[in-house]
Amino acid sequence: MAAQKGKDLLLKIDTTGTGSFSTVAGLRSRSISFNAETVDITHAESAGEWRELLAGAGVKSARIAGAGIFKDETSDATIRAYVFDGTIREWQIVIPDFGTIEGLFQITSFELSGRHDAEVAFEIALESAGMLTFTAP
Repeated sequence: MAAQKGKDLLLKIDTTGTGSFSTVAGLRSRSISFNAETVDITHAESAGEWRELLAGAGVKSARIAGAGIFKDETSDATIRAYVFDGTIREWQIVIPDFGTIEGLFQITSFELSGRHDAEVAFEIALESAGMLTFTAP
């Protein structure tokens, strides 16, 4: 994968539950990380006393983080409602020349900040809440 513009990595949400996704407001930075917990099966007879892991047995998860500004009242209201209601909704992460990751996520962290001489900014974190799918471009 060749170098890509960071602004092309998009975070989208299905606000209506109908499979129609819209880009989350004003993100200036975003990231996604994938995790897989390990299951340790080391025992007294493990070769050389090295740890052994059980392949494919751990819990998988993904975390999305982003920061930016709200661009309109609609996106502000949607995110605010999802935070206070603990809503789990379908999200998409579009990674240029890599593919699209889609699945259920819940907002697990939401922070607002602002300086007296600047705009109000937010930071958001989402955790996966089910199986994710990957679609190549």
